[in-house]
Amino acid sequence: MSLRPGYDDDLRLAHVMANQVDSLTMSRFKAQDLRVETKPDLTPVSDADRAAEELIRGQLARARSRDAVQGEEMPDTGHGPRRWVVDPIDGTKNFVRGVPVWATLIALLDGDEVVVGLVSAPALGRRWWAAQGSGAWTGRSLASASRMQVSAVDRLEDASLSYSSLSGWEEEGRLDAFLDLTRRVWRTRAYGDFWSHVLVAEGAVDLSTEPELALHDMAALVPIVTEAGGRFTSVRGVPGPFGGSALVSNGLLHDQALELLDPMP
Repeated sequence: MSLRPGYDDDLRLAHVMANQVDSLTMSRFKAQDLRVETKPDLTPVSDADRAAEELIRGQLARARSRDAVQGEEMPDTGHGPRRWVVDPIDGTKNFVRGVPVWATLIALLDGDEVVVGLVSAPALGRRWWAAQGSGAWTGRSLASASRMQVSAVDRLEDASLSYSSLSGWEEEGRLDAFLDLTRRVWRTRAYGDFWSHVLVAEGAVDLSTEPELALHDMAALVPIVTEAGGRFTSVRGVPGPFGGSALVSNGLLHDQALELLDPMP
């Protein structure tokens, strides 16, 4: 793939960091001495999560010392318009149970715009990335990549929908709306976490949605989806990764799904 001037150096740096993190996380995946703790929000965190974020922060401190950094496991650092947002292991519950569906998410925001996004899932042997204006790509490296494009499905009745769980929708008081959407589509599967959304970018799935997410869960996914021709909002239609939830689509189905997930009073 060829990169346009602008954020190409940042995307290359994201790949370098992902290469290093992949080596670390794969060395801890299924490790007999993996240490897992419970955070105050009752979600798990492993020693691999913390080590991966430390590695990325160390690399950014050397290569992008003026940029701010926001991660899942450690306090925010730095100030300024450029901010790296990192989820060291998205899918920690899978990681600690030996399920290979987990990934490192690396994003760069310039102001409120996500300009670089990279998702690396080494246990799946897959990586997805995008930089503003350069398209969305998947492959093992910058030199070995294929461009992604969302699907052309334009009817919910023909659409494939992916999600993470039912419990989150119930906790948010939105289970009935979500079930209405599942009844309208052709097919549902719970691929879960980052995988649901990159499958939309690939065109393999037409819709994906989650009722509650943090910025670090979503930021890297936004340019990957939008550069592939898709649309990324909250379930209430707020564009980008700032609405606290995600509705991801090929664009053609987005308004139809929003009508069901966030019906007008």
